[in-house]
Amino acid sequence: MKKLIMLAVTICMLVPVAVRAELPWQFDNHTRYMAMGDSLSAGYGAIPATEGFVYRLYRSGAFDTIPKTIFCNAAVPGATSSDVLAYQVPQAIRDFRPGVITLTVGGNDLVRIMDGADPATVLQDFQSNLVQIFLVLRSAPELQNTKIYVGNLYSIPEIPASEVIVPIFNQIVAGVAANFGVAVADVYAAFQGKDGLLLVERHGADPLQIHPTNAGYRVMERAFEDVIVK
Repeated sequence: MKKLIMLAVTICMLVPVAVRAELPWQFDNHTRYMAMGDSLSAGYGAIPATEGFVYRLYRSGAFDTIPKTIFCNAAVPGATSSDVLAYQVPQAIRDFRPGVITLTVGGNDLVRIMDGADPATVLQDFQSNLVQIFLVLRSAPELQNTKIYVGNLYSIPEIPASEVIVPIFNQIVAGVAANFGVAVADVYAAFQGKDGLLLVERHGADPLQIHPTNAGYRVMERAFEDVIVK
């Protein structure tokens, strides 16, 4: 995990290469977009990974034109809500100071249920961490004007009682986000009734391959775009 975290830090430092050739006041003229979270934001399962939804949002100009956008992907596969709070939130405040943040988090928290953890405890811990994530971001003077977008979670049949747990999880996301003025991308609704969006649906796939296909990431991109353009 530590190696992955350091890799994410390195990526954030290397993506805006052009900044090094610019004067400080020119840096402030750019839109700084930071993707935070887990494997969904990292583009895990997409071929190539740059077909993940955050890279597609960046290329689409959803926030600004590409030449005027400095992009940092701090997401780490396997990151839980506590990891985001401990490592990525400080990075956003201290190092990158983004004007726009997208966040996907909580899927790895729910995976604990597959290992036998109590669902109520998992959901309570996630809610507490999500409150702290938004509280710290919103309290930072450096991020007073930052726009934050968070995605909810699509249905994951492999999680025991997911038909109950995932909707409760999404209610938590919606409730906490509303308290902090964070817009929610309704990924859950966008995935409903559609086939071919998850790797696990492929013949012979590992039952734990619950990440999106390229088509699934395109659906996630549109779900985020729907709230970004409002």
